Amino acid sequence: MQTGKISIRQARPEEAPLVAKLIMTAMTDECCLFFCGEKYGIDDFHRVMTRLVERDDTQYSYKNTLCATDTDDNIMGICTSYDGAKLHQLRQAFIQTAKEEWGMDHSHIPDETEAGELYIDSLAVSPLHRGKGLATELLKATIAKAQSLGISRTGLLVDTGNPKAEALYLRVGFKSVGTNSWGGHPMRHLVFQDK
Repeated sequence: MQTGKISIRQARPEEAPLVAKLIMTAMTDECCLFFCGEKYGIDDFHRVMTRLVERDDTQYSYKNTLCATDTDDNIMGICTSYDGAKLHQLRQAFIQTAKEEWGMDHSHIPDETEAGELYIDSLAVSPLHRGKGLATELLKATIAKAQSLGISRTGLLVDTGNPKAEALYLRVGFKSVGTNSWGGHPMRHLVFQDK
């Protein structure tokens, strides 16, 4: 898909280090450190996240990630999403890797999505490319992805302390349907419902 100078395409395995970095931007350093524990740092989390993006059986997989690219095919932003019905299956790789790498047990993380929803796990735009409408284009492409998969709802969690991001989602047509918690943060659950 191409919009002016922006193209939207699926990520590739060899782009995993950059995709992982952008996913971590969406998560925030605080959340990343929460998941890897006090003995590990951001570089440790990035190394693990890169491995998860390279795989095809994880929630963070390149297969689940759309990229906004410039005319030279450089990634400017990403949106990682997956079928909510597959959450438990896709999450297993993260849970197993967190146990092996950091000794952390995240098997009791609350569900952030459910069947019947294409869940937007991570949306991030590189700081150099913000304010150009990339997030909006990625959201629209993700909604189109949901429609192509026959899923009528597209959902996400937004940190209650991030009103700017929430305003963007509301402008695109998302509506609040409740609250949740993730990574130690209070979140609002927003949904875009096909008419």
